[in-house]
Amino acid sequence: VELIVGSPFDYGKNCLLYVPRHLGPPANAPEYTEHVAKEIISLIEIAQGRTFALFTSHRMLSAVHELIWDKIDYPIFAQGEMPPARLTDAFKAAGNGVLLGTSSFWEGVDVPGEALSMVIMDKLPFATPDAPTERARERAIKEAGGNAFGEYSLPRAQIRLKQGFGRLLRTTMDRGVVAILDSRLYTKSYGREFLKDLPPSPRTDSIDSVARFFAP
Repeated sequence: VELIVGSPFDYGKNCLLYVPRHLGPPANAPEYTEHVAKEIISLIEIAQGRTFALFTSHRMLSAVHELIWDKIDYPIFAQGEMPPARLTDAFKAAGNGVLLGTSSFWEGVDVPGEALSMVIMDKLPFATPDAPTERARERAIKEAGGNAFGEYSLPRAQIRLKQGFGRLLRTTMDRGVVAILDSRLYTKSYGREFLKDLPPSPRTDSIDSVARFFAP
């Protein structure tokens, strides 16, 4: 796993990590999706737009988009509406937009400055376990006597999470909040592995602390 060594960014001063406890672990249920959408709306309002919301599936992106598009007063740009580069340019030009993205937006997207002040990740980015390539790789590790989760699934998700986290601070002047809406960071033993692998920013489970972070 890549280490943040000699980073030019002052994460202790310019970044806050928000991990709410009240949402519980991710669930494939309409009620859970509604709770996530409400949380995302609250965070968007606090940040006054200027938000990337990164999802681990197109299904969740579409469901949240449907639930929030008419409830916020900021421009929304959803993956699939136009090519990714144009979508990013439109988000930058808006200055107070909300971009909803999946896979390709977790890495390589560069939005320096105040146009991006909040990065939300809907859950820990484990790969879909029933994908044929995932099953084949995990089976090969198990057959060799290894631990597929510890040797393959977890390290890949750690790298992915850091890539998503890295969308926020792109220059030393940038400042903002990363929100990970997955309580497994607190309740699962592997949660500690994720947290210790992230840049050393202050952490909170209180949305009031997020609001204070953005207060003038």
